[in-house]
Amino acid sequence: MDRWRGRVALVTGASVGIGAAIAVELVRLGMKVVGCARDVAKIQKLAAECQSAGHPGVLVPFKCDLTKEEEILSMFAAIKEQHKGVDVCINNAGLSHPEPLLSGKTSGWKNIMDVNVLALSICAREAYQSMKERNVDDGHIININSLCGHHVYDFADLHFYTATKYAVTALTEGLRQELRAEKTHIRATSISPGLVVTEFVSRANNPDQVAGIYAAYKALQPKDLASAVTYVLSAPPHVQIGELLVEAIQ
Repeated sequence: MDRWRGRVALVTGASVGIGAAIAVELVRLGMKVVGCARDVAKIQKLAAECQSAGHPGVLVPFKCDLTKEEEILSMFAAIKEQHKGVDVCINNAGLSHPEPLLSGKTSGWKNIMDVNVLALSICAREAYQSMKERNVDDGHIININSLCGHHVYDFADLHFYTATKYAVTALTEGLRQELRAEKTHIRATSISPGLVVTEFVSRANNPDQVAGIYAAYKALQPKDLASAVTYVLSAPPHVQIGELLVEAIQ
């Protein structure tokens, strides 16, 4: 990770769970991390904790609603002005609502699509443009995907979410192909975790379902995904890790 010291990473959805763990770990390893979320107060608290711990990097909180393209573009403009640009983009933000295909609300589907697919695509595009204009040829775009991006589970509340994660699988491979066509060494990686102990599961399901899910399966911890990110970033520049599946041993 030495070559990333002092360089700039954007982590979306950095206030809690996987995003928070990734942001703190990258700061611990010496990166300048712009952590964005709607609830910026939680990131400010994380930033203070990183400073108190004496981590060599810095966490920069940024308030951003990823469902609004104008806010994403303003964020990238601010990063350009204050930090020159993005070297690593980690599209971690994602959400789900219990909206089955046969009875779900269209508004819920649109919200899932806006965050899981469109925001991810906008951030990847803007990160690439930031790298390109600064002649950064070793950048990295990492999409936090899911096992649901590779298998359709028999769980109606997750079917629309699953469709968006299949999109992430396709988008990451599409990015990889387009980056190769541009003759760049910028890399694109999808990291697909299984069940993780985060607020995400609690937000997406009712309390009884959450208790049942965690009782039935061993789950990963957010720090396990932070380790997966540093593993991917630590690969030699000539090595492309296109997909990384991460599961807890049952």
